[in-house]
Amino acid sequence: MKGSGLSIVVTGGAGFIGSHLCEALLKEGNKVVCVDNFVTGRKENVQPFLAEKNFSLVEHDITLPLKLDESIDQVYNLASPASPADFAKMPLQILLVNSVGTKNMLELAVEKNARFLQASTSEVYGDPLQHPQRETYFGNVNSIGQRSCYDEGKRFAEALVMAYSRKLDLQTRIARIFNTYGRRMRHDDGRAVPAFIKAALQNKPITVFGSGKQTRSFCYVSDLVQGLVKLMNSGYGLPVNLGNPDEITVMRLAKVIKKISGSASKIVFSKKMQDDPCRRKPDITIAKRLLHWQPSTSLGNGLLQTIEWSKTGVANEI
Repeated sequence: MKGSGLSIVVTGGAGFIGSHLCEALLKEGNKVVCVDNFVTGRKENVQPFLAEKNFSLVEHDITLPLKLDESIDQVYNLASPASPADFAKMPLQILLVNSVGTKNMLELAVEKNARFLQASTSEVYGDPLQHPQRETYFGNVNSIGQRSCYDEGKRFAEALVMAYSRKLDLQTRIARIFNTYGRRMRHDDGRAVPAFIKAALQNKPITVFGSGKQTRSFCYVSDLVQGLVKLMNSGYGLPVNLGNPDEITVMRLAKVIKKISGSASKIVFSKKMQDDPCRRKPDITIAKRLLHWQPSTSLGNGLLQTIEWSKTGVANEI
């Protein structure tokens, strides 16, 4: 099931990563059905594709069963709010889309005999005691903390996917996505890159939570999408880390964004968020060996592209 000419469903397809995935799949000559209820996705992200004959947009909440008449070859399940800013605002929606929603999309894959890819997350590792994080690490997650709606929602989704794979012989894939950034991120996303860029472009204080010594690894969105497609079309059914193994402190990230954007912003500090991981870095050995994939976009180049894209949107908010 490789190459172009496939019929592919992308849930969360109007979101940040989902819209880039739709774009890449269309360029390969596939037919793409984008499914989104626009809780966090935006129609403007897929507006350029609406005129294409191979693209269709279905406004739908996947916590309800989805019926499609056409044949489907692949299902990418990316539907879920993913920002820390969303965890306090919509915990029930996040839990439901990752449980009931995932089940409904697995049922669609079973009905259509389609291959299924679940977008999981590095958050399944929690505040990790193992560094870097390998797929064999079971994680250190607070099951009742404010982040648990997302962390445990994704962990349950992984368990559900594996159950369908084992019991129903469904072809499934699981991508554990680490921090990803790039064009089309929401400026109010709450995550470090868009928050720092927005503040820098408005010359407002750049707020670092905690000491700023905590680390992250940032992958540019086009690299991540290539990894998702390679994983879907591989023969590997266990979880795979997809992310950039280049580690950077949050404080250093703030300084780099300030420099690239030419900002006069001051860097200020605020209280550390609950269960915020101290270190986050993927071990991508499996992705490199089995998928022949690794990120190729440097942080500097990726941030430059993201900042240039962000200028118009941020200016409109001033």
